[in-house]
Amino acid sequence: MRWYYPFVKRLSDILLSLTGLVLLSPILGIVALCIKLYDGGPVFYKQTRLTEGHKIFEIYKFRSMVVDAEKGGARLASRNDNRITPVGKFIRMTRIDELPQLINIIKGDMSVVGPRPERPEIEAKYLKELPEFELRLKVKAGLTGYAQVFGKYNTTPYDKLRLDLLYINEQSVLLDLKLIVWTIKILFIPESTEGIEEGRKTPSNISGGNRKY
Repeated sequence: MRWYYPFVKRLSDILLSLTGLVLLSPILGIVALCIKLYDGGPVFYKQTRLTEGHKIFEIYKFRSMVVDAEKGGARLASRNDNRITPVGKFIRMTRIDELPQLINIIKGDMSVVGPRPERPEIEAKYLKELPEFELRLKVKAGLTGYAQVFGKYNTTPYDKLRLDLLYINEQSVLLDLKLIVWTIKILFIPESTEGIEEGRKTPSNISGGNRKY
């Protein structure tokens, strides 16, 4: 890592997030109104996540599921999840539900580029079979990254880990710019938002069957 990288990364995070919030404010307003009009529930959804150094924070998202969707316990979204509202299906397909995380980035909880922040209870399940999974927390969690560009919701945790560690090992200003551009491209590929198999709480085949050390 270049000595100037942390400073440049933080400065670009703030500038990009503020610019994004200003430019996207009309879209954010329309989405918020649609969510509220659909069922009268809250517009935003807060969830506990992990970031650099196992720091716990609350991530912000547009609510895409019915109210009390996880009253039976935490589980990831499946391909045909009946908890997802009609408005939720659209904002998940277009990744608009993630845009409120620009606020998390300004606050310093996250970065624009980095490993996606995992939920503590889900990470605990992964660590039982994949102890190396916590290596993702060596850097600040991100809105996008290798795993989001080249993976899917149903990509195995092991493969996500490989992609995240690849980023951590090679991170640079140029790589961050490339990943941001690639992220914009995949917004037009609906398949990239595919969920996991019906009924599962975590992606199947945690290790992926191809672990090499």
